[in-house]
Amino acid sequence: MTVLDAPPAAPVATTASPPRPTAAYNDRIVVQFSLATVLWGIVGMSVGALIAAQLYWPDLTYGIPWLSYGRLRPLHTNAVIFAFGGSALMGTSLHVVQRTCGVRLMSDRLASFVFWGWQLVIVSAAVTLPMGLTQGKEYAELEWPIDLLIAVVWVAYGVLFFGTIAKRKTPHIYVANWFYGSFIIAVGLLHIVNNIAIPAGAFKSYSVYSGTVDAMVQWWYGHNAVGFFLTAGFLGMMYYFVPKQAQRPIYSYRLSIVHFWALIAVYMWAGPHHLQYTALPDWAQSLGMVFSLILLAPSWGGAINGVLTLSGVWHKLRTDPILKFLVVSLSFYMMATFEGPMMSIKTVNSLSHYTDWTIGHVHAGALGWVAMITIGSIYSMLPRLVGVEAMHSTKAIDTHFWLHTVGVVFYIVAMWIAGVTQGLMWRATNADGTLTYSFVEALNATYPYYLIRLGGGLLVLAGMLLMAWNVLKTLGAGRMPLPAARMAHA
Repeated sequence: MTVLDAPPAAPVATTASPPRPTAAYNDRIVVQFSLATVLWGIVGMSVGALIAAQLYWPDLTYGIPWLSYGRLRPLHTNAVIFAFGGSALMGTSLHVVQRTCGVRLMSDRLASFVFWGWQLVIVSAAVTLPMGLTQGKEYAELEWPIDLLIAVVWVAYGVLFFGTIAKRKTPHIYVANWFYGSFIIAVGLLHIVNNIAIPAGAFKSYSVYSGTVDAMVQWWYGHNAVGFFLTAGFLGMMYYFVPKQAQRPIYSYRLSIVHFWALIAVYMWAGPHHLQYTALPDWAQSLGMVFSLILLAPSWGGAINGVLTLSGVWHKLRTDPILKFLVVSLSFYMMATFEGPMMSIKTVNSLSHYTDWTIGHVHAGALGWVAMITIGSIYSMLPRLVGVEAMHSTKAIDTHFWLHTVGVVFYIVAMWIAGVTQGLMWRATNADGTLTYSFVEALNATYPYYLIRLGGGLLVLAGMLLMAWNVLKTLGAGRMPLPAARMAHA
């Protein structure tokens, strides 16, 4: 084992009673992003539960346009991915980069701009999407003024992150920062290229791309939003918080570097698998399938690296529910990264495409991997940031773990069954070549599973509400880090 294998140094836990010393790090911005993560998680999952209920009870919102499924669904995806996930990534990355580089953030004012700028983006999305102001692009629905704001805030975030790395006191750049850095660069590139548009009013624009080219650029963006926003960024989280919570060095630092380069080299090419059996040239579809299959190796290599970090300390899972969140998230990551390449195979895709199987796959990644690694990371770092030994209630964390895990399992199993049922019924033909089942018959067959999905979503939402209570109680027992302007006088 080399020095590079050592886990990130843990900040010393303190109690809330003595005066808080002048901090070497900007912890306030991390706490703010953590609180935003919990808040937007509740909002995004509440909207998700509402639209899941609408699929079972179509008249639930009485035809009110801004509460219709078509408008709330993009609000749900944006809230969960960019509000919940984005706040988590920004908060944890700014926490990790300070600890692993041994320096304070490059600029406290820039950090504050990034936080409030990102919250403005989120609020703007929450206002415009229910109004029907949208580009109509998956994960890129926001109109051009908000896209410009995103670009400005994102560049500021990149300057803050890399500027902090540039002033580091340690010669080595810990691998978590490699993943965070690649996520920042790739998402900025993807966002700018995909959203190049010609404005046609204050909240209307037209993409410079058209037809098949527009679809290809969109899914180059869409899949890599998954690849870098929802994968690379959260792998940075995994490489810091799993060894830290387990108090063990990462199993193999060498493997983590191979994992990094293999992942970022291959992920960019996998987008065409979203466009199987479309107008996209067949060679491009096949290319997307091949690179998706190759992705299985680095994905599982990284996940195994995280799981094997617990070698010798597996007993901690009995008493540490935070570690359970982190480790089970890796199990869902392995499941989702096996399922994704499998679904990219053309023969499998002919069954799965346009069905609820895809919805189950997405939520295995979003709720199983992304949400669980986020929740575990916040539970791990928040107490130390506010000067207490641990979260207010360990029992509540354990209850949250089971609510979330059972909810995710109900959700994805229901969607797997509904999706395969849909695929088989839609492709069934009679001897004369006519379709065996009508669309309504397929809908009736899958209808009960929508209620199971709603039940699973409500369990996940209940867990988030329990987390909010636990976080607020912990903050009440601790102390919010002081703003930079007041630290000099502390």
